Amino acid sequence: MLFDNIPEVEPDLEDIEAIARIEVRNDSDYKTKEEMEYNGKILVRVPKSLHRDLLAQAKNEGVSLNQFIVYKLAGQ
Repeated sequence: MLFDNIPEVEPDLEDIEAIARIEVRNDSDYKTKEEMEYNGKILVRVPKSLHRDLLAQAKNEGVSLNQFIVYKLAGQ
């Protein structure tokens, strides 16, 4: 399967607080259906070791972590 090698990650307190902030936001916060579906934000929890490795790679490339992840997601 595609996701067999992805480790399961338990949320820590920071994740739980972030999820709570997101859950209080409702559909009326978006102006249109398109903005609701494609607002450009994705919340992803990853193992701390992966976070550390991605950040190191981004620094090595001289870009922000966000830029590096977008680059990787785009298939580069």
